[in-house]
Amino acid sequence: MPVEFISAINVNASNEVNGRGDPVIDVAFLRRYARVLEDGGFDYTLVPYNSAFHDPFGVAVALTGVTERLRPIVALRPNTMYPTVAAKALVTLDQLSGGRAVVHFIAGGSDAEQAREGDRLAKAERYEREEEYIRILRRVWTSREPFDHAGKYYSFENFVSLVRPVHGTIPVSVGGSSQEAYRVGGALGDIFGLWGEPLADTRQQMDRIAAEARRAGRADSPRIWVTFRPIVAATDALAWEKAERIRRVLQERAGSGLWSTKQRWGGNEPPANVGSQRLLEIAARKDVHDRALWTPTATATGAAGASTALVGSYETVAAAILDYVDLGAELISIRGYDNLDDAIDYGRYIIPLVRQELAHRETIGAAK
Repeated sequence: MPVEFISAINVNASNEVNGRGDPVIDVAFLRRYARVLEDGGFDYTLVPYNSAFHDPFGVAVALTGVTERLRPIVALRPNTMYPTVAAKALVTLDQLSGGRAVVHFIAGGSDAEQAREGDRLAKAERYEREEEYIRILRRVWTSREPFDHAGKYYSFENFVSLVRPVHGTIPVSVGGSSQEAYRVGGALGDIFGLWGEPLADTRQQMDRIAAEARRAGRADSPRIWVTFRPIVAATDALAWEKAERIRRVLQERAGSGLWSTKQRWGGNEPPANVGSQRLLEIAARKDVHDRALWTPTATATGAAGASTALVGSYETVAAAILDYVDLGAELISIRGYDNLDDAIDYGRYIIPLVRQELAHRETIGAAK
């Protein structure tokens, strides 16, 4: 089974380990980071969105200008940009990058964070809006004639775009762990993003997404993307020592500053989104699941985003990733807590090991 790797771009050296909160783009660092990802064998990089941070479209254009193969996944909240404008912005990125654009939809996991930019819709309505939004994008990308739209959240008349995606369309990714997310992503997503959970829990989510795809009349199902924050070293023992050091740092940073749970969630309340609730419940069961999934990092950060780690030697973590590939995941997101150094290690050790094993399996299978 083919597998592709995803990371997340950083615009400067700030990260959760060093605790820096620099808001300025370091252009030299951004270029270096993008090249490290491409040279390390990553296929995609997420360009994240937060109300307080940089415009992801600008960052995506910059990183594609210094790479040839790396595909930016632009995180998009529907409340921030009108769909006809977003459709053209994505196509512009797609054309500038030679057909590399991908979009990842975020319905919004925090009412407080959404309200920072004037979005006060309830969760169910946010997913309804997301569904309408995706359908509009797809029609803009394919329609040759002007069309009208009169929906619950958007309406316009006589719109047509003259700019077209390089490959006819742009892949759409949807994330989440709620029934609303499964419904929208199962029906409309090319890719569905999950956070790193134990194998059995991940299997259950994959089954629910596939069921929603069938319910929507699809013959296929979205490709599954699973995200981890690996903590690796030359041996298992060294990796676990490193993991404990990182856990202590994350716990210290959670109380205040850029990396605090208040800043991430927009308030002091526990997370309202199902994905974070699931991670915290899984962490409460026990610290280590399956081969190498470690959950105290989720507890330390309040599960503010993808936060579970795979801990171990390069060989152990590669084997753990292959467990999820065997489950059916086709895209694996690995980004560290010490971002640049971790990305270098992943490219040197983890990605080659996974791909070598998959190539070996293919050779053995072909010989039978």
